[in-house]
Amino acid sequence: MSKSNLCNTVVGDKYRIIRSIGAGSFGDIYRAINLQNGEDVAVKVEPVSARHPQLRYEAHVYKSIQNCFGFPMLRYFGIEKNYQIMIIDLLGPSLEDLFAYCRRRFSLKTVLMLADQMLIRIEYLHSRGYIHRDIKPDNFLMGIGRFSPRVYLIDFGLAKKYYDVRTGKHIEYREDKHLTGTARYASVNAHLGIEQSRRDDLESFGYVLIYFLRGSLPWQGLKASNKKQKYDRITERKMSTPIEALCLGFPAEFQMFLNYCRGLRFEEDPDYMYLRQLFRILFRSHHYEYDYEYDWTIRKEIERRAGIDNNYNNMANTKIPPNKQQQMQPDSAHVHDGLFEKK
Repeated sequence: MSKSNLCNTVVGDKYRIIRSIGAGSFGDIYRAINLQNGEDVAVKVEPVSARHPQLRYEAHVYKSIQNCFGFPMLRYFGIEKNYQIMIIDLLGPSLEDLFAYCRRRFSLKTVLMLADQMLIRIEYLHSRGYIHRDIKPDNFLMGIGRFSPRVYLIDFGLAKKYYDVRTGKHIEYREDKHLTGTARYASVNAHLGIEQSRRDDLESFGYVLIYFLRGSLPWQGLKASNKKQKYDRITERKMSTPIEALCLGFPAEFQMFLNYCRGLRFEEDPDYMYLRQLFRILFRSHHYEYDYEYDWTIRKEIERRAGIDNNYNNMANTKIPPNKQQQMQPDSAHVHDGLFEKK
């Protein structure tokens, strides 16, 4: 079995691989169908001979965060022939896909609706003793079917245990670490070679929000002759860009968020409620309603009425609702009813 002929292969006894749908930080990703009930799933494949195998570890992380909405369900993990196979729920488009669909700009309302869910996902992952270390728009996907308003956090190949829940011991502060994650969204401390902790996930998340509002970040598109030089230039630009300049023209809450994250100590417990309240109060002050009318939802409806064959449908045209176990979990619509007061 080789990557070129994985299509039509049955894995995990009951999942037939249909086609390739992309790649994660490690491994290729395929769409497959459950032959017993017709459900679509995502299959992540990694050669057993991979130089730096990650899939078994990622499956272990998924097992640690099961049964919480906003994270895909792990269906199967095993080794078949020369490949490690991990099967999880199939989800909808990523926030990066949707950002491109919306012409690379999100409204404040959409950013705030997303921010609340994204922060809840990060907080939950941290509560299980893990940091993600690759927070970026590509790793947040929307659900499908009745879960289409829900944000999911995925791709834990770079996640790291920062805290032993049983002993209460935090990992030690270290320096001279290689940059892990995506340079565009990496924290300043990660660029400086400092061991990452919860504060770094949150700083990366702050950059994602500014990216959505601005359309780009000041350290994008820098020219360099090699990867090291490019990383150095990104580090220099990121460190020399004042937070107030980065957030100029946007509500003060975004500057407050990033200042708070950069001010956290290595082992400090972030005040997630304070951070959520920053954005929830801002949301209410604009008299927004948590109605799940995201920018792409509105754009899709406008194009539908105009008879335009839009790309949004192409991003999600093979998806079906999540599995029954997920459908028994609280719906994000219900969870968020109490988050924002209706004005």
